[in-house]
This record gives sequence, C-alpha cells and structure tokens, in this order.
Amino acid sequence: MSKKLRRSFKYWYFYLAIAFFWLTISCSQNLQPNQSPIFKSHTRENTGELNIWWEKGFNLEEDEAFRTIVNDWQQETGNQVKLSFYPTNELSEKVARAVRSGHLPDLIMSQKANPTLYPRLAWQNKLQDVSDVIEPVKDLYSEHILKASTYFNKVTGDSSYYGIPVYQATMLIFYWQKLLSVVGLSAGDIPQDWDSFWQFWQQAQSELRKQQNKNIYGLGLPFSANGSDDMYVLLEQILEAYDVNLLSENGELLVDRPEVRQGIIQCLDWYSQFYLQGYVPPDAVNWLNTDNNRNLLNRVVLMTPNISFSITGTVRQDADTYYKRLGIAEFPNKPNGKPMCYIVTVKQAVIFADSPQIELAKNFMRYFIQPQVKIKYLQASGNRFQPVQNSVWSDPFWQQTTDPYLKTATKILTKGKNRLSYIANNPAYSQVLEENIWGKTLHRIVIDRISPEEAADEAIVGIKKIFAEWKR
Repeated sequence: MSKKLRRSFKYWYFYLAIAFFWLTISCSQNLQPNQSPIFKSHTRENTGELNIWWEKGFNLEEDEAFRTIVNDWQQETGNQVKLSFYPTNELSEKVARAVRSGHLPDLIMSQKANPTLYPRLAWQNKLQDVSDVIEPVKDLYSEHILKASTYFNKVTGDSSYYGIPVYQATMLIFYWQKLLSVVGLSAGDIPQDWDSFWQFWQQAQSELRKQQNKNIYGLGLPFSANGSDDMYVLLEQILEAYDVNLLSENGELLVDRPEVRQGIIQCLDWYSQFYLQGYVPPDAVNWLNTDNNRNLLNRVVLMTPNISFSITGTVRQDADTYYKRLGIAEFPNKPNGKPMCYIVTVKQAVIFADSPQIELAKNFMRYFIQPQVKIKYLQASGNRFQPVQNSVWSDPFWQQTTDPYLKTATKILTKGKNRLSYIANNPAYSQVLEENIWGKTLHRIVIDRISPEEAADEAIVGIKKIFAEWKR
C-alpha cells in the first residue's frame, strides 16, 4: 500500500471517530433523565382497547358468564376489549410482577390480590379513585360493602373508593351427608355448641374407619405455610369465635395486650391439636387454594370449611350428589354460647391509576354493576360467590330458593351477624395475609414442634414489625 493511501485511511478513521462522538452526545441529550438508551418506557400506548385481567372461574360457566357480559357491552357501545382469564394464584403473581415492571392492564379482578395487594396499591397511589362510579349508586350497597371498597391513599392523605364491589363471600362448612349416613348420622345430629360440633366430626372419623376400613379424615383444615385464602380467613374466623380482637375498630394494633396474646395462644393450640391428633390429612401443611376442595370431593376428608361455593359448583350438574350426597352447615355457636359472627370478604375490581383507558374502564364497570346485569351474571356463573347489592338480594332467585347452599348463604349474609376482615380496619393487615403469618405460625407448631406460646410470640413480633413498617 502506498504512503499516500495509508495517510488517506488515517484521516478517514479520524473523521469517523469525531462523527461517532458527536452522534453519541446528540442521542444522550435526547434521553429523559430516567430513560435508558436500551429500555423503552413502560407506559402502555392508548390503543383504544380496554385490557381486562379477570380471575378464571372454577368452572366454564363462570368464564362464559363474564365473557357474555363483556360481549354485550362491546355490542352496545362499540368499544373493544382484550379479555384474559388467569387462575387464582397465577393472576395474583402476574399482577404483582406487572406492578413491578409497569406493564399493567387497565382493569383487574383478583380474589387473592384483593386482600393482599389492593390495600398496598391504593396506599401507594397506584389505583384509580372510582368515587364517581360508586357515589351515584351507593344506596345499592350496605355500609360494610362500601367500607370494604374504601382504602387509604398515603400520597393524598385521604381515604376514598378504590375498589368496585363485584361479589362477597363468607366461610361455611361443606360435608358428605352420604358418609355420615353410613355410620347412622344425619344433618340433624350435627351439634350447635362449639366443642360438641368439632367432636362430632372426630367421632364420625373413628366410626367410618371402623366400618369401612378406609383412611378417611374427619376434618379438612388447612395448615399450609405456602399461602391459601381459606387458611387466613379460617384463622381469623377462629379468633373471632374466641372473641380475640387483634385490631380495634379504628385500626389500632392490640396484640401487645396480655389477654390478646393469651387468646392467640389458645386458638393456635386448639387448632393445631386436630392435626397433631390425626384428624387432618398429613399433607394439609402443603395445601394450596383448591386442595381442600379436592380432598373433600375425593372423599379423603369428611368435611371442610370453604370461602366460596366452588365445591358444590363442581357437582352442580349431578342432582343426586348436589342435593343428597353433599351438604352444607353453618359454624356452631361461639364457645361462650353466643351466635357466630361471620368474617365477610368483598371481592372487587380495580383500575390502575396509570391506565390510558381509565374512563373506558369506569364505563364498563358502570355497565357491569347494574343490578339486572349482575343478576344475569351471578345466575349464569353458578353462584360461586354472592351478591353485594341490596336490590339483587331481594330478587326471588335468592329469596325464594330451595337450593340448600344458596339458602344458607342468603340467611347468613342478609340476616346473620357478620363483619369485615381486619384489612378494612388497617391496610397493614393485608401484609400479614400476604406473608401468611398464620399459616407459617401453625406450621412451626405442627412440623417444627415449637410450643403454641413460642409460636404466638413469633407471630406477634412479625405482625408488629409489619405494622411499624407501614407507619414509616
């Protein structure tokens, strides 16, 4: 290569380096302070389409019922919806990931995220205030339904409506009538006083094992440290039975009081004895949301408490099993003889504050919560959960029903004594549920074999730490 040609290449590389330098400076000046030249902003573009993530039902009827509502709204308004169904656990995990990444839908309804994630999202100003949806129709709802849909926003310093009520539920007892009849027992034999009620299922287990030589368990009680809706609702129900108040009406934490600590110890000891004495399947320490259902339907357990009608929904098309083989029972009276006060959970849909389709999401929910639309939806979906609107409860479908399950739920939720879960008193309690403090505490007793006193003290320390963090 000639000397002149080498000099030309030398200058060419020099000019190329200068051009690249100025190009880099120009690009960096066009970037926002928090942007990276590699990653795009997480803000979703306004496509004109409403993006809904909805919890997948336990049967096809539920999904089809909601899909029909969505299709009717699309036809009526001309709007477009991208509807996605996800199983319970998958949806709550997906929502948590979406919050972290910023890739959010417009509207969600998640049974598990409802008590564990919604309060934190509202606290962090990540949910849209839906007062303009609720206020015009608030007379349709009872006070406790409205209270359940109200959350505190730490950024604004105010409480407001951030949830739109969809349905409600409370825990009831489901059992095999047919198996009871094998040992000469019936629904009429189930006692209503506290101790005798639980002894009844223990005795039935013993008799069934003698007569059928079958390894059946009397009680389908969850003990999972992995997280289960039934786990924490049932533990709160047991604490309620023993009149143990963890929080005051205004949300003050009471676990430091000696009588409250002693009440927690008593409840943990009482509950764990069923497992330790062999009245609960050994694998109950690993149960997830649907495992108590599966164990009952497979006749591994004689009875199980459940927060919805998912068990009966599975067999609803089999009239003989639905009406004659399975059964439903209320909780017995409290140990002090007073009627049980039921813990009620209110399932809600929420809209994300960063959604580009806030008004579209609100308009859809205004359509969905119309009483006649809700009646159509609940009837078509198999009634896994129950109404939240007074006018829907008054419909003959609920008031004149001969369905034993529907009749029991209607009685308890419209005429019985009930209260909301503690998350309505203080959003910090949602993290107690999210971390499954009670499941882990029971696990420590029945697996690690620490004393109920030690376990209660560990739980109290964990709860106090959570509440202290929320005060910061």
